[in-house]
Amino acid sequence: MTESITYAARKQKASAECPYHVVHPSFMEKDAEEYYSLDSAPSTTHAGSHMPDETTRDLARRMHYAAWRMTQASSDKERRRWNDNYLRCRDLIVLGNRKLIYRAVRRWMPPSTYADDMIGDCQIVLIQAVAAYNPWMGIRFSTYAFTCLMRALSRLSQRQAADRLSRSMPLESLPDGEPRDLSSEELPMTKLARIDEFLREGHDLLSTREKKVLVRRFSLDDQAKAGTLEQVGKELGLSKERVRQVQASALGKLRKALLEGHPAG
Repeated sequence: MTESITYAARKQKASAECPYHVVHPSFMEKDAEEYYSLDSAPSTTHAGSHMPDETTRDLARRMHYAAWRMTQASSDKERRRWNDNYLRCRDLIVLGNRKLIYRAVRRWMPPSTYADDMIGDCQIVLIQAVAAYNPWMGIRFSTYAFTCLMRALSRLSQRQAADRLSRSMPLESLPDGEPRDLSSEELPMTKLARIDEFLREGHDLLSTREKKVLVRRFSLDDQAKAGTLEQVGKELGLSKERVRQVQASALGKLRKALLEGHPAG
């Protein structure tokens, strides 16, 4: 009786620790282990920009099967074996689809100084996408992963724009009205997080026009990239010089608020 309780507890713990997976009815068939064996996996060699979706889907199914078998393992040795199978399948999918990262970053067209950081962060996003992908849903992995990557790039761009804003100088100190990096005047992360509060509708630090100019100039919304002074002027019905003046005023107010502790609420 004690042994059965111990075994049940160990099995429950192993189940809780194993990766996310979908339990498919085919897992219960008697020839499932042979069917989902890596020995019968399709070739991962391909010439395209990413692994063919059918190959990715096949490997993902084997990955989910390996994760499920981890929950059924009766020994640590067996569990390690299935964990190795899971990681092998996952890594093959990640390596086969890594070019999706470069495609997404090229589509986003970030400043060259941020491209390497974005590629590094997107590697993690791709691994997470592989782990969360359900190959039985009928969704193409390339479409699913590319969507995840573009959303992640949007979030990264907003954080980078907020970082640039937090370290910006008044207009007269900026070349062509663009903020430059000042490593000697880094601000705490708590102040970076407050920038969104100042741009929030209803906050009275900045005028509505100043908020619109900053949002478009520094790509603080879902725009693919920041607008030029001329582009923003056309959108808002202002001259290029007037946009420059509004931006200078807004940056000055933000900088003063961030450095002097202006209330953000």
